[in-house]
Amino acid sequence: MPRLPRKTRFHKALTPAVCTAAGLVAVLTAGPAAQAAGAATLGAAAAGGNRYFGTAAASGRLGDSTYATVLDREFTMITPENEMKWDTVEPARGSFNFGPGDSIVNHAAAHGQRMRGHTLVWHSQLPGWVGSIGDAATLRGVLDNHITQEMSHYKGKIYAWDVVNEAFADDGSGRHRPSVFQNLLGDGFIEQAFRTARNVDPAAKLCYNDYSIEDWSAAKTQGVYSMVKDFKSRGVPIDCVGFQSHFGSGGAPASFRTTLANFAALGVDVQLTELDIAQAAPAAYAGAVQACLDVARCTGITVWGIRDSDSWRTGENPLLFDNNGNKKAAYTSVLNALNNAAGTPGGGTPGGGIVSGTVYTLTDVAAGRVLDEPAGQTGNGTQLQVWDANGTAANQQWRATQDSDGSYTLTNLASGRVLDEPSGQTGNGTRLQVWDANGGAANQHWRASRNADGSYTLLNAASGRALEIPGGQNGNGAPVQVWDSNGGANQHWTFK
Repeated sequence: MPRLPRKTRFHKALTPAVCTAAGLVAVLTAGPAAQAAGAATLGAAAAGGNRYFGTAAASGRLGDSTYATVLDREFTMITPENEMKWDTVEPARGSFNFGPGDSIVNHAAAHGQRMRGHTLVWHSQLPGWVGSIGDAATLRGVLDNHITQEMSHYKGKIYAWDVVNEAFADDGSGRHRPSVFQNLLGDGFIEQAFRTARNVDPAAKLCYNDYSIEDWSAAKTQGVYSMVKDFKSRGVPIDCVGFQSHFGSGGAPASFRTTLANFAALGVDVQLTELDIAQAAPAAYAGAVQACLDVARCTGITVWGIRDSDSWRTGENPLLFDNNGNKKAAYTSVLNALNNAAGTPGGGTPGGGIVSGTVYTLTDVAAGRVLDEPAGQTGNGTQLQVWDANGTAANQQWRATQDSDGSYTLTNLASGRVLDEPSGQTGNGTRLQVWDANGGAANQHWRASRNADGSYTLLNAASGRALEIPGGQNGNGAPVQVWDSNGGANQHWTFK
């Protein structure tokens, strides 16, 4: 995160992310009184869904009583704005200054807050001596030593590190940007950084962090996705991807939830790491937060600053508190979204009425037909359909078992296998099947959101997409798939 704004970092002309969870209209319109129904602070509300809600903090502001009061009341995770960056930590080769970072870490420890380390390797805010290095061997040694010294100093005190920050270019190439690291060490410098980091502190989560990777169709997003996919396939240690989420007034791109879900399906956590939205429209903030809540592996949200006067985006009023530390309307929309999801980690409104252990027939509202495992086809990989209800046939009956994360596993009585989104296949149109239960994997977990008509929308915890029959295909044998949630009757299911 730079000290000065860079206008290319956020989306100016994008529309808000589609807000799909049932009851979101109420979330956006509820006033302060509605907060009484749930947790009273952002951190507590997020914790109800096993997530964190954090902020960037500056050591120089900790003495400001208004600032510190809001920091300690509302936030459970802290990211240092600049105190752990290379120009502060190692201004001269081999000379380390941990004082500013220590002040934030000590503050967090004293107030029961966790820390995200930001950032170990970044092309910006580098001291001149690093940029002047001219040979690969020297730079490789310097890189390893910097990571080792900083992580060793904070070992056991950092929940997650942004190991590498903003390594991809903005030119539409989907490739790395030029930097002293890229120019001398090539594409492998990122892998080197992650492997070094894992060796220093095996317990810390290791993240790649970047901006303008929220739109699934963007070349930059695809470049980062390909890197993470490659890392996971080769065993390069990467645990999480940070989406900075610096948005224009329109909020997140419509594909944001899809992006989060697709990355999560690779086997990494995803986090919103630097969220701010120009003019802080309540709907835009709620939409961005809801995108995270709809993806089970979206483990937390950090806003980049507390008050508007603390923001790097001067004059855009992009944060949740005004210059005086008062809660803005966006604060209420975020708090209500978090409270609505509390109790069902991974998102969704609580699926009240579904009793764990009970056997149900699931009927699609649009078709009037039921979720069906074709008669006599009970093997792993059997694709599902809808069919006319045929009494108490076991192939149309599903036992709902509530999981520890608040979602449900649905087991077919005929085959004994569960409703399954094929592993790694999370895109729109993915056909659903039955498969042996595999120990609580997210692709077999379904979050139940109660609709106004008493039916349920079922969101897969891995992809964040909804169980549906394709629009207009209502006949016997119509396939069952996942698709972005859109509130349609073909995505509504009754449990009877």
